[in-house]
Amino acid sequence: ICEKFKRFYCDSHSGRKLVFDASRGSAELRVQFDAAPKDLVVHTYQMCILLLYNERDTYTLREITQRLKLEKSELERHILALAHPKVKVLHKRPNKKELHEDDTFTFNRKYRNQRVRVHIGVLDDSRAKQTAAEAKDKQVPQQVIESRKNRVEAAIVRIMKARKKLNHQQLVVEVVHQLQSRFNVDPQFIKQRIASLIEREYLERDSNDRRIYHYLA
Repeated sequence: ICEKFKRFYCDSHSGRKLVFDASRGSAELRVQFDAAPKDLVVHTYQMCILLLYNERDTYTLREITQRLKLEKSELERHILALAHPKVKVLHKRPNKKELHEDDTFTFNRKYRNQRVRVHIGVLDDSRAKQTAAEAKDKQVPQQVIESRKNRVEAAIVRIMKARKKLNHQQLVVEVVHQLQSRFNVDPQFIKQRIASLIEREYLERDSNDRRIYHYLA
């Protein structure tokens, strides 16, 4: 179909080039389950995965990789979304987050959902997020980072000195609120500064609940 449309487009618009970007596409599939047919709204790659199950009910990850020739990271986040415990269009064996080439994915004929039209999501690309975060950090001069460390720690100490006892989430919210006029603070950055203050004995964790902090005078 793609090649036919490509020929049609190129014949109609001379001098232009048409490139399909499957990573941005979506599709709607009518899938027959035992209980009732469902219209699944999926990513293009998920569509390609599901179409394989017209041939048989079970594939190993190695077989799917060989058939679709997708990058490992892309295939993983799309197929794991189909096998997610809240979705279960596919059954993964063994039922673990880790992926190995011999893991099997079986079409779930007993799939049920109250809706006729079901949207299937895609798992976040954690590696892409990490790379973006690292790139963002590299753009901030080291001198600025050190200054922000001091400001965040000062805010934490001020808040804890006044409140004496706070849980982690409340402390993060108050720090963000105090510093929002100066710069945006990443909660992970605040967590690191809390850990540093605990090491230097400005704060301590509650003996019964590690999510609660106490101020040490």
